[in-house]
Amino acid sequence: MPYINLSTSVKVDDKKKLLEDISILISSLTNKSKRFVMAKLDDNCEMYFDDQGPCCFLEINSIGSLIPSVMAKPIADFVCEKLGIPIDKIYISFNDVPATMWAWNGRTFG
Repeated sequence: MPYINLSTSVKVDDKKKLLEDISILISSLTNKSKRFVMAKLDDNCEMYFDDQGPCCFLEINSIGSLIPSVMAKPIADFVCEKLGIPIDKIYISFNDVPATMWAWNGRTFG
């Protein structure tokens, strides 16, 4: 934790670089070690958001450390810059997960 799931209609050429860069961003925004950030990318997806243009949906799950009002802009700016997706074609879902509902290394965090 945190976990970020990025789905986009855009084809990403350097997937590994994008995953590493977004992991670093989420680590810095949540003040959690990059070691514990998991990132998933689904690119070149069939998606529709008002039209057939480029769009993106991000799901961010974490045990605490989420401040959507502070994090939304830098995450959207990152996606806009890296993938060329207009900021008004990006949805972000923030999910604060209870520690008792998140497990790693064979046990829950709470």
